[in-house]
Amino acid sequence: MKMMNSRKLMIRLSAFGLAAIPGIALAEDVLDSGDTAWMITATALVLFMTIPGLSLFYAGMVRAKNALSVMMQCFVITCAVSVLWVMYLYSLAFGNDVGGFVGDLSKAFLAGMTVDSLSGTIPESVFSVFQMTFAIITPALIVGAFAERMKFSAMLLFIILWVSLVYAPIAHWVWGGGWLSEKGVLDFAGGTVVHINAGVAGLVAALVLGKRRGYPNHPMKPSNLLLTMVGAGMLWVGWFGFNAGSQLAADGGAGMAMLVTQVATAAAALTWMALEWIRYGKPSALGIVSGAVAGLVAITPASGFVGPMAALVIGAASGLVCYFFVVKVKQKIGYDDSLDAFGVHGIGGFVGAILTGVFVDAGLGGSGLADGVSMADQVRAQFIGAGATIVYCAVVSYVLLKLIDAVIGLRVTEEQEEEGLDLAQHDERAYNLH
Repeated sequence: MKMMNSRKLMIRLSAFGLAAIPGIALAEDVLDSGDTAWMITATALVLFMTIPGLSLFYAGMVRAKNALSVMMQCFVITCAVSVLWVMYLYSLAFGNDVGGFVGDLSKAFLAGMTVDSLSGTIPESVFSVFQMTFAIITPALIVGAFAERMKFSAMLLFIILWVSLVYAPIAHWVWGGGWLSEKGVLDFAGGTVVHINAGVAGLVAALVLGKRRGYPNHPMKPSNLLLTMVGAGMLWVGWFGFNAGSQLAADGGAGMAMLVTQVATAAAALTWMALEWIRYGKPSALGIVSGAVAGLVAITPASGFVGPMAALVIGAASGLVCYFFVVKVKQKIGYDDSLDAFGVHGIGGFVGAILTGVFVDAGLGGSGLADGVSMADQVRAQFIGAGATIVYCAVVSYVLLKLIDAVIGLRVTEEQEEEGLDLAQHDERAYNLH
């Protein structure tokens, strides 16, 4: 790694601090029990976001006949990615850099990791499982875009290939010392790596699969908004591990990340609710939780770099932009993103990524730009990071989906779709009411 002053190094490796890349041996690396305890807690919080948080959030939004299927998809993704992470994904994301594109296989099967291995002030085992939870939730988010119509087998094959060929390389680009980190792209906790990435893959999947049978002419109302609100609450709480945990320390930076996460989420939820109230005359539960998730997404890349006032702006902006996209743009384009994975995560992640480049400026209450970098330069770097992720993810996701479709087929039959995926794919029901 090229030598640079400590401030610039902190910014460039800002997503996870000076110890972001396991194997960088700093003279002051000493186990800190407080940091370790916090990171174990944060890891549990991020896993809690997927199961049960995201699972319930999605299950309540689909029709009753498909509620179990989306929870099953999130559950199996958690299992599959956990195993693959140990086998080779961790190494691809955080192994020794290969041409700025991906890590090597030196850490495959967690080679060399012992109870004494450190990553900064925490055990490398804790760092690894913390990152594992990010790799789990990212493909689980994609499920919302193709819900109610993809074969379980096709979904599982797509996710396995996608985390290997899309998630791991892009995580390396930004967090593992790859080419985007060298360009100074800022992504504290995953606005680009997680949310833009998942949103774009979801959009491509929705387009390749096509619309659900009867969409948009027949109403497809959520089966249980109580589950959705419970899931949204779990996501909100779990997100503190997502954002504050990315500081990799129990310090003031983690505290500020927690504060701005709360502020942006609330601002986005109220903005979405207000817009919906004005348009339809009544605020909805689905609207306020959608706004909350949009705010959580948008503050994610900025959470380690901005202050509370910037969080208010980022939250309000994400609520406004995501609402407009979901309500106006999506209908005009006419694609069927079942649960608005792209409209909330893709668009929200993009808004957050770009505004990170603005509000990191110390003059706006941020942590400050790297030496010699102007706000314009930083915003340009943010556009490069978002743009590269969009293009790479879209192309590879499209190729993978078309190949899987040619080999085993992507979509269930019309009869199975009408029956519902709970019975058609799993021979079980979410609700046995008679």
